[in-house]
Amino acid sequence: MAAPGRGLISVFSSPQELGASLAQLVAQRAAGCLAGPRGRFALGLSGGSLVSLLARELPAAASPAGHAGLARWTLGFCDERLVPFDHADSTYGAYRTHLLSQLPIPDSQVLTINPELPVEAAAEDYADKLRQAFQGDPIPVFDLLILGLGPDGHTCSLFPDHPLLQEREKIVAPISDSPKPPPQRVTLTLPVLNAARTVIFVATGEGKAAVLKRILEEAEAHPLPAALVQPHTGKLCWFLDEAAARLLTVPFEKHSTL
Repeated sequence: MAAPGRGLISVFSSPQELGASLAQLVAQRAAGCLAGPRGRFALGLSGGSLVSLLARELPAAASPAGHAGLARWTLGFCDERLVPFDHADSTYGAYRTHLLSQLPIPDSQVLTINPELPVEAAAEDYADKLRQAFQGDPIPVFDLLILGLGPDGHTCSLFPDHPLLQEREKIVAPISDSPKPPPQRVTLTLPVLNAARTVIFVATGEGKAAVLKRILEEAEAHPLPAALVQPHTGKLCWFLDEAAARLLTVPFEKHSTL
């Protein structure tokens, strides 16, 4: 029995081809938003392997926007570990080193946690920054969220069977008992993920194949966190490489940038 609302599944022959297409999509989405009535582009990023994928391809893809265009980007992070920015586990720190050094988005437009605060205060501080950046929106509405996927089905810092999956009021939540270290984190909640105009899950490698089959092909009584991401009015897309998609039997689009 197929899972409902699986979205558009795109499969690429390699992570490199996936990264190139993802960067082009980000750049195209940004250009469309900057030309639209709001005149801005709000992008939310996850960490992990996405950092190197985007660092390799996005600067060149986004370069036609120029400094004036990038000044109208707002960049946030879908979750963050409560560690100093120079720590190896810091998502912002990794992007600062590998991507933002090549992509001159003004610091004032890059929304980060304050890692010096206790985790509860850090979550509220980040929520305040989002409210200020998305004034007029009851819930922050990102134009594009790029999410990762763990082998256990977690996304952001929303883990299977965790109480945060039931959170409906907060836009940002603290977590102190992450089953994956480090234990203290700050994460966007499902209401924000499901308010986005476009959500793209990115998954590569054989280690993601089994969980992708569960999420995309099985209707479970207690869905995994990633399966709960179902944008209310936005688009849901999956960017996979062949290794991650190897167990899928549902239809998907095969892409090649060569």
